[in-house]
Amino acid sequence: MANTILIIDDEVKLRTLLAKMLSLEGFEVLQAGDSKSGLKKLEHQNIDIVLCDVKLPDENGVDLARSIKQKYPTLEIILMTAYGNIPDSVQAIKNGAFDYIAKGDDNLKIIPLLHRALEKVKLAKRVQQLEKQLDHKYAFNSIIGNSTSIQLAIDAAKKVAQTDATVLLSGETGTGKEVFAQAIHQEGKRKKNNFIAVNCSAFSKDLLENELFGHKAGAFTSALKDTKGIFEEANEGTIFLDEIGEMPLDLQAKLLRVIETGEFLKVGDNAVTKINVRLIAATNRDLKKEIHAGRFREDLFYRISVFEIQLPSLRERINDIPLIATYFLKHFSEKSNKKITGISMEYLQLLQKHSWKGNIRELKNIIERSVILTETNTLEPASLPVDFYQEIDFEMGAKPINAFELAAVEKAHIQRVLQYTGGNKTETARLLNIALTTLYRKIEEYKIPVTVN
Repeated sequence: MANTILIIDDEVKLRTLLAKMLSLEGFEVLQAGDSKSGLKKLEHQNIDIVLCDVKLPDENGVDLARSIKQKYPTLEIILMTAYGNIPDSVQAIKNGAFDYIAKGDDNLKIIPLLHRALEKVKLAKRVQQLEKQLDHKYAFNSIIGNSTSIQLAIDAAKKVAQTDATVLLSGETGTGKEVFAQAIHQEGKRKKNNFIAVNCSAFSKDLLENELFGHKAGAFTSALKDTKGIFEEANEGTIFLDEIGEMPLDLQAKLLRVIETGEFLKVGDNAVTKINVRLIAATNRDLKKEIHAGRFREDLFYRISVFEIQLPSLRERINDIPLIATYFLKHFSEKSNKKITGISMEYLQLLQKHSWKGNIRELKNIIERSVILTETNTLEPASLPVDFYQEIDFEMGAKPINAFELAAVEKAHIQRVLQYTGGNKTETARLLNIALTTLYRKIEEYKIPVTVN
């Protein structure tokens, strides 16, 4: 039932009168004469608000409020009493009651109070729903694939998720290392705390140090106030260091100290900051070769690779391509409001012949662009972008498309993607997998009219 209220009160006349009044206001009303029968109704009905008398024949309503809130956290409780009592009202709020009112007050006051409680219930249910969606999004069942190689990686990740062990995820770019890191965090005991990811290759040495460890006010010219780094923000949670093989050697030493002691110094600080985080690292490099070349510390390698998981490339699990492609098709069809319901066998065969140097990330990009290009309800070979065909031709030694044909196809492709993004050049360049400057050059070269973004 929607907007359902349970009245628990042993005074039958008052309970009946209140129920009639609330029914006229559009609420669904249930009744109980004591806590025992009230709890039974809560077990079998979807109730939003409980209106409960403080003096019940079998239990004190203030105590009942605590047990109800513990079992049904999104439900709200309003306690009623014939005799106002400040200590009781304070304890009622502490026990999780929404409010505490005296019987005999103008009954019209209770309607606005119920609506305020109902708004809180709706918000709590929405948050709970979003949390469930988030759990599903980052859980292991969001990782698609039935091949032995991916299932072995998932099984290993599930086992280590229940511990606090440091994990190293190895594999080519685009194999889903951050997805695995999120799932390990989400399935672990730190899931209620922060998960923070940082790409070590995206920062210079000084910026990365500041990003990881923060700084004290005055540490450098623009440091006007103390700033927390990612390690401090992730305290009691998980930090994911992607592309750890790109980290400078002197920062590797500082990271090693954090792992070993749980302590670090902020930039410009003399006082130690203590933290407790779980570390998950990832790399697409062979770290043992990096150690041999003097670019990675051997002691750090053994600290971060307590539990190493090798993620397979898409080439190693081509039988999973139809599943993954179907998943992305559903996502991008909904996003673009297109009713594309299927993928032709010829289209899938072309996908399975591709080299997939960019792995799942590249497949995702190809499916999104195919959705933009297709004008039917099925993805066909003609839906594939021209650069996909160029790579297939190159790999298979086929005759390449001549320059005139290529220019015509490329122009049409750019126009469609620009239309899809509403003229957003940055998003268009991302989808086309080209630099923004290249996109501008091609727009000018092909004289493509676009809206100003």
